[in-house]
Amino acid sequence: MADEDQSLDPINPYKLLSIFHNSDGTLTRPDPIPYSTTTLDNFAKDIPLNTANKTSLRLFRPIHPPFNEKLPIVIYFHGGGFILCSASTTGFHNFCASMSNKFPALIVSVDYRLAPENRLPLAYDDAMEAISWVQNQALNMNGEQWFNDLADFSKCYLMGCSSGGNIAYHAGLRAMALNIKPLVIRGLVLNQPFFGGCKRTDSELRLMNDKILPLAVTDMMWELALPNGCDRDHEYSNPMVDGNCNKMINLLGKCFVSVRGGDILMDHQMEFVRMLEGKGVYVVTWLEEGGYHGMELFEPLKAEPLFVALKDFVCSCKGNK
Repeated sequence: MADEDQSLDPINPYKLLSIFHNSDGTLTRPDPIPYSTTTLDNFAKDIPLNTANKTSLRLFRPIHPPFNEKLPIVIYFHGGGFILCSASTTGFHNFCASMSNKFPALIVSVDYRLAPENRLPLAYDDAMEAISWVQNQALNMNGEQWFNDLADFSKCYLMGCSSGGNIAYHAGLRAMALNIKPLVIRGLVLNQPFFGGCKRTDSELRLMNDKILPLAVTDMMWELALPNGCDRDHEYSNPMVDGNCNKMINLLGKCFVSVRGGDILMDHQMEFVRMLEGKGVYVVTWLEEGGYHGMELFEPLKAEPLFVALKDFVCSCKGNK
């Protein structure tokens, strides 16, 4: 996946992330990435999703759920460029636990398969299995009764950070074309979603050597995540292309897209917002001039304004069918 300007970037993405691409196509990842376990104190629980695929769900509920009131459901997809992290990674665990209490809401955090061992669209397939799990829970086909007691299945949202935002978008496109009743997906929440394209954007060139997410790292992530032989103009990466996914956009409900001005992906995200709006999708764009990619994971207090904006978005979705 070479570009004529790639030689301008001296960063070695494998060295920067402490990973190694093995000859058999697998990835040796840094060990250990900080992770958090579930305990009675943090009101989280792990359950298997697909044992054959080694996928699972981490369920969160508020410490003090409101009395006699059902809670919205957020199906959450963690970030990591499709190649790193999990639902137990401490930054994502803490974010979900905090979000569950701040909304309040039930959070279903999905531990999906990672690339390059499992290239796209397998993460999208895992996302659909998670949606099916919640649907089956609504139909009393699963065994988490406490979840049923608290959940409002008519108020479900798909949310993701970075590559998780990409997954939430593609899963949303699939789900909107299916009958998943009594589950109702009211909207998508895409927190600094990870999109790309072969043509370099101004923010990519301006922030080429960004300390958090340099251009060489995004290129490597796409190279490892996309189907073999595909470039960044594949529809999984570039939602502007006229692929099969594009035909479903008009089925989407409301979308919330967060963008930070210091994010190397900013231009791709704003182009994505304009595309959605051009297709008639109702979009709430939460734009902060400063910041950087994934800031709320490194500085948890920065998530507070985001939670407030998400609350407002959820309220605006009440009439969305």
